[in-house]
Amino acid sequence: MSDYAGETDLRAMQELSSRLWSPAARWHVGDLAWGRFQHTGREPEWPTRLWRAGERVVAWGWIELPDHLNLAVDPAYDGSGLVDEVLDWFAATTSGVRRTVTVLESEAHLLPALARHGYRDSGDGPFFVNMTHDLRDLADPEPSPGYRLRTVGEADVPGRVAAHRAAFHPSRVTEESYRVVRGAWPYRADLDWIAEAPDGEVAAYCLIWLDPARQAAEIEPVGTVPDHRRRGLARAVCLAALHAARSAGATQAVVGPRGDDAYPVPARLYRGLGFHETTRSRLLHS
Repeated sequence: MSDYAGETDLRAMQELSSRLWSPAARWHVGDLAWGRFQHTGREPEWPTRLWRAGERVVAWGWIELPDHLNLAVDPAYDGSGLVDEVLDWFAATTSGVRRTVTVLESEAHLLPALARHGYRDSGDGPFFVNMTHDLRDLADPEPSPGYRLRTVGEADVPGRVAAHRAAFHPSRVTEESYRVVRGAWPYRADLDWIAEAPDGEVAAYCLIWLDPARQAAEIEPVGTVPDHRRRGLARAVCLAALHAARSAGATQAVVGPRGDDAYPVPARLYRGLGFHETTRSRLLHS
Protein backbone atom coordinates (compact mmCIF):
# COMPACT_ATOMS: atom_id res chain seq x y z
CA MET A 1 0.00 0.00 0.00
CA SER A 2 1.31 3.49 -0.80
CA ASP A 3 0.06 7.06 -0.92
CA TYR A 4 -0.21 8.79 -4.27
CA ALA A 5 3.08 10.27 -5.43
CA GLY A 6 2.32 12.14 -8.62
CA GLU A 7 2.48 11.34 -12.32
CA THR A 8 4.21 7.97 -11.95
CA ASP A 9 1.43 6.70 -9.69
CA LEU A 10 -1.21 8.12 -12.04
CA ARG A 11 0.25 5.97 -14.80
CA ALA A 12 0.02 2.98 -12.45
CA MET A 13 -3.64 3.81 -11.80
CA GLN A 14 -4.19 4.07 -15.55
CA GLU A 15 -2.45 0.72 -16.09
CA LEU A 16 -4.90 -0.98 -13.74
CA SER A 17 -7.84 0.79 -15.38
CA SER A 18 -6.66 -0.30 -18.82
CA ARG A 19 -6.13 -3.87 -17.64
CA LEU A 20 -9.69 -4.01 -16.25
CA TRP A 21 -11.30 -2.11 -19.10
CA SER A 22 -14.37 -3.26 -21.00
CA PRO A 23 -17.30 -1.28 -22.46
CA ALA A 24 -19.03 -1.85 -19.11
CA ALA A 25 -16.05 -0.76 -16.96
CA ARG A 26 -16.12 2.23 -14.62
CA TRP A 27 -12.75 3.70 -15.62
CA HIS A 28 -10.99 4.47 -18.88
CA VAL A 29 -7.44 5.87 -18.91
CA GLY A 30 -8.88 9.13 -20.21
CA ASP A 31 -11.16 9.52 -17.18
CA LEU A 32 -8.12 9.63 -14.94
CA ALA A 33 -6.14 12.04 -17.11
CA TRP A 34 -9.05 14.45 -17.50
CA GLY A 35 -10.25 14.09 -13.91
CA ARG A 36 -6.86 14.62 -12.31
CA PHE A 37 -5.66 17.48 -14.55
CA GLN A 38 -8.67 19.55 -15.65
CA HIS A 39 -8.29 21.64 -12.46
CA THR A 40 -5.09 22.85 -10.84
CA GLY A 41 -4.41 23.15 -7.14
CA ARG A 42 -6.97 20.55 -6.01
CA GLU A 43 -4.52 17.85 -4.93
CA PRO A 44 -5.04 18.58 -1.18
CA GLU A 45 -8.74 17.80 -1.72
CA TRP A 46 -7.96 14.37 -3.21
CA PRO A 47 -6.33 11.87 -0.83
CA THR A 48 -5.27 8.95 -3.03
CA ARG A 49 -3.80 5.56 -2.18
CA LEU A 50 -2.57 2.60 -4.22
CA TRP A 51 -2.45 -1.10 -3.25
CA ARG A 52 0.16 -3.31 -4.89
CA ALA A 53 0.86 -7.01 -5.30
CA GLY A 54 4.58 -6.97 -5.99
CA GLU A 55 5.17 -4.22 -8.54
CA ARG A 56 1.64 -4.33 -9.94
CA VAL A 57 -1.13 -2.00 -8.72
CA VAL A 58 -4.20 -4.10 -7.93
CA ALA A 59 -6.40 -1.40 -6.38
CA TRP A 60 -6.59 2.32 -5.91
CA GLY A 61 -8.80 4.73 -4.01
CA TRP A 62 -9.31 8.40 -4.81
CA ILE A 63 -11.25 10.46 -2.27
CA GLU A 64 -12.94 13.71 -3.24
CA LEU A 65 -13.18 15.49 0.09
CA PRO A 66 -15.21 15.76 2.15
CA ASP A 67 -17.14 12.55 1.53
CA HIS A 68 -16.90 10.77 -1.86
CA LEU A 69 -14.80 7.77 -2.95
CA ASN A 70 -13.73 6.67 -6.41
CA LEU A 71 -12.10 3.25 -6.54
CA ALA A 72 -10.90 0.46 -8.77
CA VAL A 73 -10.10 -3.06 -7.56
CA ASP A 74 -8.87 -5.98 -9.65
CA PRO A 75 -11.61 -8.68 -9.41
CA ALA A 76 -8.88 -11.32 -9.15
CA TYR A 77 -8.27 -10.02 -5.59
CA ASP A 78 -11.89 -9.56 -4.48
CA GLY A 79 -11.68 -12.58 -2.15
CA SER A 80 -8.64 -11.23 -0.33
CA GLY A 81 -10.36 -8.44 1.58
CA LEU A 82 -8.84 -5.79 -0.67
CA VAL A 83 -12.11 -3.91 -1.20
CA ASP A 84 -12.55 -3.85 2.59
CA GLU A 85 -9.07 -2.34 2.95
CA VAL A 86 -9.94 0.47 0.54
CA LEU A 87 -13.20 1.16 2.39
CA ASP A 88 -11.45 1.09 5.79
CA TRP A 89 -8.95 3.67 4.53
CA PHE A 90 -11.83 5.80 3.19
CA ALA A 91 -13.60 5.67 6.57
CA ALA A 92 -10.42 6.54 8.50
CA THR A 93 -9.69 9.47 6.20
CA THR A 94 -13.22 10.92 6.30
CA SER A 95 -14.42 10.23 9.83
CA GLY A 96 -17.49 12.13 10.99
CA VAL A 97 -19.20 12.51 7.62
CA ARG A 98 -21.85 10.57 5.71
CA ARG A 99 -19.84 8.93 2.94
CA THR A 100 -20.76 8.13 -0.67
CA VAL A 101 -19.34 5.79 -3.30
CA THR A 102 -20.20 5.55 -6.99
CA VAL A 103 -20.03 2.13 -8.65
CA LEU A 104 -21.47 0.60 -11.78
CA GLU A 105 -24.08 -2.14 -11.75
CA SER A 106 -21.51 -4.21 -13.66
CA GLU A 107 -18.97 -3.99 -10.80
CA ALA A 108 -20.50 -6.88 -8.87
CA HIS A 109 -17.18 -7.73 -7.19
CA LEU A 110 -17.38 -4.48 -5.18
CA LEU A 111 -20.92 -4.84 -3.87
CA PRO A 112 -20.50 -7.46 -1.08
CA ALA A 113 -17.83 -5.41 0.72
CA LEU A 114 -19.83 -2.23 0.30
CA ALA A 115 -22.83 -3.94 1.88
CA ARG A 116 -20.68 -5.18 4.77
CA HIS A 117 -19.56 -1.61 5.40
CA GLY A 118 -23.14 -0.37 5.52
CA TYR A 119 -23.45 1.20 2.08
CA ARG A 120 -26.93 1.24 0.60
CA ASP A 121 -28.37 2.49 -2.68
CA SER A 122 -29.59 6.07 -2.29
CA GLY A 123 -32.55 5.47 -4.56
CA ASP A 124 -32.47 9.08 -5.71
CA GLY A 125 -30.22 11.63 -7.30
CA PRO A 126 -28.56 11.64 -10.72
CA PHE A 127 -27.10 8.58 -12.37
CA PHE A 128 -24.84 8.02 -15.35
CA VAL A 129 -24.89 5.45 -18.14
CA ASN A 130 -22.02 3.75 -19.92
CA MET A 131 -22.57 3.84 -23.67
CA THR A 132 -20.53 2.19 -26.42
CA HIS A 133 -20.24 2.45 -30.20
CA ASP A 134 -18.63 0.13 -32.77
CA LEU A 135 -16.55 2.49 -34.89
CA ARG A 136 -16.86 0.42 -38.03
CA ASP A 137 -20.10 2.30 -38.70
CA LEU A 138 -19.75 6.10 -38.53
CA ALA A 139 -21.74 8.81 -40.27
CA ASP A 140 -19.83 11.66 -41.92
CA PRO A 141 -19.61 14.95 -40.00
CA GLU A 142 -21.74 17.72 -41.49
CA PRO A 143 -21.07 21.09 -39.82
CA SER A 144 -23.56 23.94 -40.14
CA PRO A 145 -22.80 26.35 -43.02
CA GLY A 146 -19.99 28.73 -42.15
CA TYR A 147 -18.54 26.53 -39.38
CA ARG A 148 -15.24 24.68 -39.75
CA LEU A 149 -14.15 21.47 -38.01
CA ARG A 150 -10.48 21.21 -37.06
CA THR A 151 -8.07 20.15 -34.33
CA VAL A 152 -6.86 22.32 -31.45
CA GLY A 153 -3.46 24.03 -31.65
CA GLU A 154 -1.54 25.85 -28.94
CA ALA A 155 -2.89 29.20 -30.13
CA ASP A 156 -6.44 27.87 -29.71
CA VAL A 157 -6.10 27.13 -25.99
CA PRO A 158 -7.64 30.42 -24.76
CA GLY A 159 -10.64 30.02 -27.05
CA ARG A 160 -10.99 26.33 -26.24
CA VAL A 161 -10.98 27.08 -22.51
CA ALA A 162 -13.45 29.95 -22.93
CA ALA A 163 -15.79 27.59 -24.79
CA HIS A 164 -15.55 25.00 -22.02
CA ARG A 165 -16.22 27.59 -19.33
CA ALA A 166 -19.26 28.85 -21.25
CA ALA A 167 -20.63 25.38 -21.88
CA PHE A 168 -20.11 24.19 -18.27
CA HIS A 169 -20.59 27.43 -16.34
CA PRO A 170 -19.39 27.70 -13.63
CA SER A 171 -16.15 25.89 -14.39
CA ARG A 172 -12.72 25.71 -12.76
CA VAL A 173 -10.94 24.81 -16.01
CA THR A 174 -8.30 27.42 -16.84
CA GLU A 175 -5.76 27.95 -19.57
CA GLU A 176 -3.09 26.69 -17.18
CA SER A 177 -4.98 23.51 -16.37
CA TYR A 178 -5.83 22.82 -20.02
CA ARG A 179 -2.17 23.04 -20.95
CA VAL A 180 -1.50 20.48 -18.22
CA VAL A 181 -4.20 18.27 -19.78
CA ARG A 182 -2.50 18.62 -23.15
CA GLY A 183 0.75 17.42 -21.61
CA ALA A 184 -0.78 14.37 -19.92
CA TRP A 185 -0.72 10.81 -21.22
CA PRO A 186 -2.59 9.75 -23.36
CA TYR A 187 -3.64 13.18 -24.72
CA ARG A 188 -3.29 13.47 -28.50
CA ALA A 189 -3.76 16.76 -30.33
CA ASP A 190 -5.18 14.92 -33.34
CA LEU A 191 -8.10 13.76 -31.17
CA ASP A 192 -8.92 17.22 -29.73
CA TRP A 193 -11.47 18.82 -32.08
CA ILE A 194 -13.36 22.09 -32.29
CA ALA A 195 -16.12 23.59 -34.40
CA GLU A 196 -14.94 27.08 -35.32
CA ALA A 197 -17.59 29.76 -35.93
CA PRO A 198 -17.41 32.10 -38.94
CA ASP A 199 -15.92 34.82 -36.69
CA GLY A 200 -13.19 32.46 -35.45
CA GLU A 201 -14.77 31.76 -32.07
CA VAL A 202 -14.63 28.20 -30.70
CA ALA A 203 -18.31 27.25 -30.83
CA ALA A 204 -18.16 23.57 -29.82
CA TYR A 205 -15.56 20.96 -29.00
CA CYS A 206 -14.96 17.25 -28.45
CA LEU A 207 -11.92 15.69 -26.79
CA ILE A 208 -11.28 11.98 -27.27
CA TRP A 209 -8.84 9.87 -25.27
CA LEU A 210 -7.42 6.71 -26.85
CA ASP A 211 -6.29 3.67 -24.89
CA PRO A 212 -4.06 2.04 -27.51
CA ALA A 213 -3.79 -1.23 -25.56
CA ARG A 214 -7.57 -1.66 -25.75
CA GLN A 215 -8.16 0.16 -29.05
CA ALA A 216 -10.84 2.01 -27.08
CA ALA A 217 -11.63 5.70 -27.42
CA GLU A 218 -13.45 7.72 -24.79
CA ILE A 219 -15.29 11.00 -25.34
CA GLU A 220 -14.54 13.36 -22.44
CA PRO A 221 -15.65 16.14 -22.59
CA VAL A 222 -18.02 17.61 -25.20
CA GLY A 223 -19.60 21.05 -25.08
CA THR A 224 -21.25 23.77 -27.11
CA VAL A 225 -21.22 27.49 -26.33
CA PRO A 226 -24.84 28.50 -25.52
CA ASP A 227 -25.09 31.04 -28.38
CA HIS A 228 -24.22 28.29 -30.89
CA ARG A 229 -26.54 25.53 -29.71
CA ARG A 230 -29.24 23.79 -31.76
CA ARG A 231 -27.14 23.87 -34.93
CA GLY A 232 -25.89 20.27 -34.85
CA LEU A 233 -22.38 21.32 -33.90
CA ALA A 234 -21.93 18.82 -31.06
CA ARG A 235 -22.89 15.98 -33.39
CA ALA A 236 -20.57 17.23 -36.14
CA VAL A 237 -17.53 17.77 -33.91
CA CYS A 238 -18.03 14.39 -32.19
CA LEU A 239 -18.16 12.63 -35.54
CA ALA A 240 -15.02 14.40 -36.71
CA ALA A 241 -13.21 13.33 -33.54
CA LEU A 242 -14.52 9.75 -33.77
CA HIS A 243 -13.30 9.46 -37.37
CA ALA A 244 -9.89 10.65 -36.18
CA ALA A 245 -9.92 8.10 -33.37
CA ARG A 246 -10.74 5.32 -35.81
CA SER A 247 -7.85 6.43 -38.02
CA ALA A 248 -5.62 6.31 -34.93
CA GLY A 249 -6.54 2.66 -34.30
CA ALA A 250 -9.68 2.74 -32.17
CA THR A 251 -12.26 0.06 -32.89
CA GLN A 252 -14.86 1.18 -30.35
CA ALA A 253 -15.77 4.28 -28.39
CA VAL A 254 -17.37 4.85 -25.00
CA VAL A 255 -18.98 7.79 -23.24
CA GLY A 256 -20.66 8.25 -19.85
CA PRO A 257 -23.43 10.88 -19.89
CA ARG A 258 -26.16 11.47 -17.33
CA GLY A 259 -28.93 8.92 -17.69
CA ASP A 260 -31.68 10.50 -15.59
CA ASP A 261 -34.43 12.77 -16.90
CA ALA A 262 -32.98 15.91 -15.27
CA TYR A 263 -30.29 16.27 -17.95
CA PRO A 264 -31.30 14.16 -20.97
CA VAL A 265 -29.76 16.06 -23.91
CA PRO A 266 -26.26 14.45 -23.96
CA ALA A 267 -27.61 10.89 -23.88
CA ARG A 268 -29.93 11.75 -26.79
CA LEU A 269 -26.97 13.14 -28.71
CA TYR A 270 -24.94 9.95 -28.24
CA ARG A 271 -27.85 7.65 -29.11
CA GLY A 272 -28.24 9.64 -32.31
CA LEU A 273 -24.56 9.03 -33.06
CA GLY A 274 -25.06 5.27 -32.68
CA PHE A 275 -24.07 4.67 -29.04
CA HIS A 276 -26.03 2.17 -26.93
CA GLU A 277 -26.14 1.61 -23.18
CA THR A 278 -24.15 -1.14 -21.46
CA THR A 279 -24.60 -0.38 -17.74
CA ARG A 280 -25.43 2.43 -15.30
CA SER A 281 -24.06 3.92 -12.12
CA ARG A 282 -25.31 3.56 -8.55
CA LEU A 283 -24.69 6.12 -5.83
CA LEU A 284 -24.30 4.36 -2.46
CA HIS A 285 -24.48 6.04 0.97
CA SER A 286 -23.01 4.81 4.24
